Amino acid sequence: MQFLFSVLLMAVFFAPEVWAQKKPAKPSKAQDAKNRKTGNKPQPKDPELARYAIFEKTAPRPGTADPVQTQLPLKLPKGTRIAFIGNTLLDRAQHFGHFEAALQQAHPESELVVRNLTWAADQLGTEPRPANFADVEQHLTIAKADVIFAAYGFNESFAGESGLPEFRQKLMTYVAGLKAKAFNGKTGPRIVLVSPIANENVKGVAAADRNNKNIASYTKVMREVATAQGVGFADVFTPTEKAMASGGTDLTINGCHLNDAGYRVFAKALFEKTFGRKAPMVEEPVRAAVIEKNKQFFRRYRPVNTFYYTGGRNRSYGYLDFLPAMRNFEIMVQNRERRIWDLAQGKPVPVKIDDSNVPPLPTTTQSRGANKWLSPADELKAFKVDPRFEVNLFASEEEFPEIACPIQMRWDSRGRMWVSCSTTYPHVYPGNEPDDKLVILEDTDGDGRADKSTVFADNLHIPLSFEFGDGGVYVSEEPHMSFIKDTDGDGKADHRELVLTGFGCEDSHHALHDFVWSPDGDLIFRESIFHHSQIETPYGPVRQRNSGWFRFEPRLHRLTSFGTYHSTNPWGVTFDDWGQHVASHPIYAQAFHALDPVYPKQHPRPAGLRAYSGTCGQEFVDFASWPKEMQGGYVKVRYKPTNRVEFHKWKKTEFGYDEEYVGDIIFSTNLSFIPVDLRYGPRGAMYVCDWYNPIKGHAQYSLRDERRDRKSGRIWRILPKGAKLATPPKLAGAPVKDLLNVLKPA
Repeated sequence: MQFLFSVLLMAVFFAPEVWAQKKPAKPSKAQDAKNRKTGNKPQPKDPELARYAIFEKTAPRPGTADPVQTQLPLKLPKGTRIAFIGNTLLDRAQHFGHFEAALQQAHPESELVVRNLTWAADQLGTEPRPANFADVEQHLTIAKADVIFAAYGFNESFAGESGLPEFRQKLMTYVAGLKAKAFNGKTGPRIVLVSPIANENVKGVAAADRNNKNIASYTKVMREVATAQGVGFADVFTPTEKAMASGGTDLTINGCHLNDAGYRVFAKALFEKTFGRKAPMVEEPVRAAVIEKNKQFFRRYRPVNTFYYTGGRNRSYGYLDFLPAMRNFEIMVQNRERRIWDLAQGKPVPVKIDDSNVPPLPTTTQSRGANKWLSPADELKAFKVDPRFEVNLFASEEEFPEIACPIQMRWDSRGRMWVSCSTTYPHVYPGNEPDDKLVILEDTDGDGRADKSTVFADNLHIPLSFEFGDGGVYVSEEPHMSFIKDTDGDGKADHRELVLTGFGCEDSHHALHDFVWSPDGDLIFRESIFHHSQIETPYGPVRQRNSGWFRFEPRLHRLTSFGTYHSTNPWGVTFDDWGQHVASHPIYAQAFHALDPVYPKQHPRPAGLRAYSGTCGQEFVDFASWPKEMQGGYVKVRYKPTNRVEFHKWKKTEFGYDEEYVGDIIFSTNLSFIPVDLRYGPRGAMYVCDWYNPIKGHAQYSLRDERRDRKSGRIWRILPKGAKLATPPKLAGAPVKDLLNVLKPA
């Protein structure tokens, strides 16, 4: 029923499209084959690398300086270093490149150095960062900023008219503090305050009606503060409001976040307000070079796995995993900056960027052995299987190399399995580009094995989870949530949109995951420990720290944070027949319905909530072809400390619901078996997603450990012996009336 519900919900709303009396024998102990070591010798520490460790505890802070007046139109002498700070407006601008390209084209001989130090949903006095991550002033010091563009006011505007006095005081204090700092080591910076853009009414949310009155009031205060402090002010509210009122195409994706057309309008307005002259026509090669430079700098400034770089896991492998990488990213950024200057000056550039000056990363030290690698056939032999079941290989890297490192599975309304795969995990390193995939597997002849594979999307970034909806697919791409879609009907995604950004990036295996539609049609998902998330929305900023849940309502563009409490590795979520959240940390429904206290507070951990990690999903047994004694219970997968597929009873208690372990369907004696997802198929077989890898762990091994397997991946199929497979209803293309009839009891 859970499978049918999930697929039907997608089809209706979003797609065009008790244990056996005799328990199994206790399995033998798994063999931890820690028998392969690289022999790499410890690398001596290079003292020159220390300067690439930009930590809050150790990074330099600016000295004091006499404030300077910022005169508009702004003049930019050669070598001017420019920094962007503030909220999502300039944060998202880096992915489009229009304003920065205009800057470079208008000052071709100035060879401007531009660094985007923004962070989604930043506001005055609220700038959460990962543990030991250097603050804004420290990063401005590293950037040696001469000129600062500061975008604030939007998130603050949700405090309404009553919040204006506090905003005025905070902005006065903030600007006065910036002016008195010598970020470049010599003089105070010139500052341009950038107003919020106007909001527009779009389908689902009347953002202009909701927000523009307040945004206009906060824009007025920013203008007044800029005058009082002797700094520049760029009013982009008025020109964007005018452009939005002119009709035609939307300039935002959700009423408050600009699309490409919107950023063209914004770039023109910001340039002309700042420089007092007509903005140049942006040349596409320059813009493409800017976007490429910004991409590499983003990986340096906001790397994935910051908890390993700046935080609690820094001591084990942070030095060799990150500092040489940070050095190399900086070199790559400089190479791309040189390319931008050459293009702006009309000089010829090679087709391929020359990164020959980027040194190789040093080898990492591996002191811990790896588990034994087995072929799919030998791995199957290592399974101890409950005698009531049979297991076969549905798909593997042998016939489908594109499914290497599979993470999560979904079934579509046509009965096809979709698998998200990430060879990028756990990190992108200099010189590499993420090429993670969303792959469609089909069993066209019904023999229980896949015989067809199609890559629906590639060039994804660590897609920990995905879900169908709105005729496309929502995908987790740390720190973003993206929407991809096939618009021309060729079976491959050709449209990609960054829907939300600002989710935590402290630990890539704790990042945004567990996408699932709720019974009332909302997309829910969550993140785990260490993470700090702050996401800008048309309804105000949404913040969360150290694990919790999100609910996204696509038609309203509304995001809600809920059910936050201190937890460890939660993975896997489904619903019981009563619509209750059932999650893997542990199986406990009530804890996840609670609204959040005021940020940054969290709920205390509920007494009696059992904590364990290593489970990655569960399914309630609701196919009649499965043993009678298992009906009403559920199956879950566990990847540590042992590797198995388990059966549990589901029990109601005075406190809520609890679970009772009964036995294993699969127990593997090979610890390279890493089950990370579990799904019923449309005919009643159960499928296990196997991230097959001799390296199990993240803190225990270097993120660059050369023994990490980026080629293997298996999908296993479990079926009760003698079970008659169900005939799934035809869902694809069926009218809503027929789809609703499928949900009626037989």
